[in-house]
Amino acid sequence: MTIDAPVRPDLDAGPARRPGLSPSRAGDFQRCPLLFRYRSVDRLPEPASPAAARGTLVHAVLEDLFDLPAAERTPAAARAMVAGRWEQLLLEDPRCTALFDDPAALSAWLRSAEALLDTYFRLEDPTRLEPSERELAVLHDLEDGPQLRGIVDRVDVAPNGWVRVVDYKTGRSPSPGFEASALFQMRFYALVLWRTRGVVPKLLQLEYLGDGTVVRHEPTEAELLVLEQRVRAVWAAVQEAARTGRWEARPSRLCDWCSFRDRCPSFGGTVVPPDPDAVEHATGVRPLDAAPAA
Repeated sequence: MTIDAPVRPDLDAGPARRPGLSPSRAGDFQRCPLLFRYRSVDRLPEPASPAAARGTLVHAVLEDLFDLPAAERTPAAARAMVAGRWEQLLLEDPRCTALFDDPAALSAWLRSAEALLDTYFRLEDPTRLEPSERELAVLHDLEDGPQLRGIVDRVDVAPNGWVRVVDYKTGRSPSPGFEASALFQMRFYALVLWRTRGVVPKLLQLEYLGDGTVVRHEPTEAELLVLEQRVRAVWAAVQEAARTGRWEARPSRLCDWCSFRDRCPSFGGTVVPPDPDAVEHATGVRPLDAAPAA
């Protein structure tokens, strides 16, 4: 199994940023509150991985592809962008320089990125598309809740006003019955777009380039309202963990790919108490044992 989520701009950066949730961070907390703490509160660095870097590279090429005139959006044109985008990624994320010390391994990895792009062209014809937005940063301040934020790969708007939200996945599609995590992300985006634009997206579309599968879902207002309550519940649990300092570790099979195993008590690691200021910045709540005396 590989974790291939692309590296995205840090939406949580900046001292004035309101505490909030992205779909990935909400997923972190539901999977393991301690993982959420390490990523969102302590903001510990994580090493780059070939799978995550490939995800970033492929997403960047697919974003740039639509800068070309429609007739020039061909598989050959996409493959020709790979080397240049890789050089740019090395400049933007120095961690990637340590990924490959063997030219043959790098060459094979670049070809694997090109193969994913070839799969994309089997799923849809970009010469027939004119996206409304690409790599769209979405924000919504949930009343009495967190700020919801994320980055949408692509938004298409049809002449009749219907909105389609598209997300590229460079891994393989989940087995039937295990789509919940990916659909949570897409519903999250749909909720933010609905709240900020007043229109429920007509279609949510996941394109899995690892095996050429497309998953489509038509959201409803009712399910987005349910999701909103779920997000509120997750945020309440985040704030309770912040208040009490109980950032529970939840071991699972995904621990084999966790960057923080050496800091996890489930694997013999020692958990150092977080900085109270960092907790408050990330969650809006000051830990009880750090609160000033009355």
